Amino acid sequence: MSATRFVYCEQTIKAVFQVHAVDGAGKAVMRRKLRRSELIPFFEQQEACTVVIEACGAAHHWARLLGGLGHEVRLIAPEAVKPFVKKGKRNDAADAAAICAAASRPEAKFVPVKSLEQQGTLALHSARSLLVKQRTMLANALRSLAAEFGLTVPQGIGRLDELRTLVEEDETFPEPARRVFARLLEHCRATAEGIEALEAGIVAHARRDDTARRLATIPGVGPITASLIAATVGDIGAFESARHFAARLGLVPRQRSTGGRTRLGRITKTGNREIRRLLVLGATSMVYRAEHWSSAAGAWTRGLLERRPVRLVTVALANKMARIAWALMTRKEVYRAKGRAAAATEAVA
Repeated sequence: MSATRFVYCEQTIKAVFQVHAVDGAGKAVMRRKLRRSELIPFFEQQEACTVVIEACGAAHHWARLLGGLGHEVRLIAPEAVKPFVKKGKRNDAADAAAICAAASRPEAKFVPVKSLEQQGTLALHSARSLLVKQRTMLANALRSLAAEFGLTVPQGIGRLDELRTLVEEDETFPEPARRVFARLLEHCRATAEGIEALEAGIVAHARRDDTARRLATIPGVGPITASLIAATVGDIGAFESARHFAARLGLVPRQRSTGGRTRLGRITKTGNREIRRLLVLGATSMVYRAEHWSSAAGAWTRGLLERRPVRLVTVALANKMARIAWALMTRKEVYRAKGRAAAATEAVA
């Protein structure tokens, strides 16, 4: 049994698990469906083996539990499993077999199991991202409601107070619509307060975590981005090089090669979407300040702006920032700008 690999996948309802076991020769020796309450007792009765789980929201929890039973647990990314799912057989049993086939490949890439502390920090980031989206939706709803009665203000969250003043001073604004506006505005303010509270927790993590402190020295990387990368990337050694790390974040162009000719397209946008979004936002702010950025990286950015569109330069700079992040995490160093470094990048926060 020591050569047996057990593979299971969760159903959509997160209550039923499909077990697919193979021996050392890759031959299926067991196919079984387990309910949630049956999973741990089942693995307690098995000899130590390799358990491969498709990475999902609850996968890290089960990986820690099964690892505590003496099994070797590996998490595999869903995109690595998809090519092995047989067409026309989309069910849990077929998915479990596909996970097994994907994990048996020599080039298979696995996701590190996150600790409780990592998942706790990532919960702050997930909640903040959700509230930011909700605040944007509420702000758009307020603008849309006021615009129906001819009241508009320039874009920006900070302009909502001006919009509120216009609504209060407009005597023709219908009373039912006024009550709706007040309720939405109150909800928007409560959401903003929730965002501030979550950001305070994220900043606190960025200040006490050594990796996050080093990452925060990179131009364009703030405490939120630094905290997210530090909490998400548990083992930077899983990435062979800076190029592999940037590729995992989806910041490299797609390749369409044929007949010896290589054509590059748009970026792949694979991997962690939130890290990629924050890096692009940070790169955008640095691109607009490139004229006053006095380091070698600033000169590189300005030279690229002379030849390429702004959006392309932004993504290229985000790619560069990801590579720098890999180097700092690998070498356990802080960022030191070449050339005339800005004061903000010379010391660790």
